[in-house]
Amino acid sequence: MYPPDNSEDLGPYSHTKVKRLSDRAHYDRDSIYQILDEGFVCHLGFIANGTPYVIPTGYGRRGNTLFLHGASANFALAESKRNTMVSVTVTLIDGLVLSKSAFHHSINYRSVVSFGTVAPVEDVEEKKLALETILNHIVPNRSSSTRPPSESELKATRVVRFEIIEASAKIRQGGPKEEPEDIGLDYWSGQIPIEWRYSDPIPSGNSSKELPEKLANLSRPGR
Repeated sequence: MYPPDNSEDLGPYSHTKVKRLSDRAHYDRDSIYQILDEGFVCHLGFIANGTPYVIPTGYGRRGNTLFLHGASANFALAESKRNTMVSVTVTLIDGLVLSKSAFHHSINYRSVVSFGTVAPVEDVEEKKLALETILNHIVPNRSSSTRPPSESELKATRVVRFEIIEASAKIRQGGPKEEPEDIGLDYWSGQIPIEWRYSDPIPSGNSSKELPEKLANLSRPGR
C-alpha cells in the first residue's frame, strides 16, 4: 500500500522504512523535497539483463515528479523504463564529525532514498517543460536567459519521468557521540562543517560584457 497523491507523507513503506537509527528518519514531503531541491546529482538504480546498475545523473523536480535526461541512446534511461520499479537517491554532505574514539567518527548528512516508476516523455511540449525544469534546477530561472532547444536537439535528447511512489529522508546533525569512559581522553573532538558555495563566474570568450546580477549572487535552496 502506498500514499495517496495528497498524503503529507511518502512513507514509511516496505522499501523505505528506516530501521537502523530510525530517529533520523523523515517521511514528510517537505523534508524530502527540500533535500531533492538542494541537490544537483541523483543516483538512478535499476536492473538491466539481471545486472544491477547505479548511475549518477542530473535531474529536476516538479511536484512529485523527477525529470531525468540524457542522449537519445542513453543506456540507463532506456533500461530503467523497462523496470517495474527503480530507485533514485540524493545525498548532501554537511560536515565531518570527529570523536575521541575511532568507532564514533561520523558524517553529518541529509539523504533521500526514493522508489517509483519511470516512463518516457514523448510529448514535445512536456519534453520542453521537463528540460526547462532540469535547467532551472541547475540555475534558477536560467531558461529565461538562454535559447530554447531546437527541434533536432529535442530529438537527440531522451527524457524520462520518475514518479515518486515512496521515499524517506535520513538526516544526521550535531556533534560526536562519546563513550563515558572516553570523555576525559586528551584528544580533540567536534565538528568540521563543510560549506558549499559558488566561486566567481568565469565568462567565456564570446559572453556578453556584463554578468547578470542573478548569476553573480547564485545560491542553492536551503543554503
